[in-house]
Amino acid sequence: VQLVGSGGGMVQPGGSLRLSCAASGFTFSSYDMSWVRQAPGKGPEWVSTIWTSGGSTFYADSVKGRFTISRDNAKNTLYLQMNSLKPEDTALYYCARRSISREYDYWGQGTQVTVSS
Repeated sequence: VQLVGSGGGMVQPGGSLRLSCAASGFTFSSYDMSWVRQAPGKGPEWVSTIWTSGGSTFYADSVKGRFTISRDNAKNTLYLQMNSLKPEDTALYYCARRSISREYDYWGQGTQVTVSS
C-alpha cells in the first residue's frame, strides 16, 4: 500500500491550493479516504472524509464551505481543493486510508501547506 501526497506549497491568505494523493497497492475504490492535518506544535486534526463512491463527504467545521474533498476512482487519486485559505490552515496535510473498523491504517507522507502574507 502506498499513498503519495502532492500539491502543497506556500500561498497568501485568501488563495487556493489543490492537494492530490495517488494511491497504489490496494483497491482504492473499496475504501473511504480522509485528509488529516497537523499544525506545528499541535495534534492531528481530522479535515475531511469521502466515502468509497464519492457520494458522501464530511468536513470539519473549521474548513466547511472552503474545502472540497473528491476522488477519481479510475485514477486511484484523492483530492482536496482548498479555497479561501487562512493562516490557521498552515499544516502538514496527510491523506489516509480508513479501514473497515474506521481506523486509519495507512498514511501518506504528508504535504506542507503554508498560508502567509
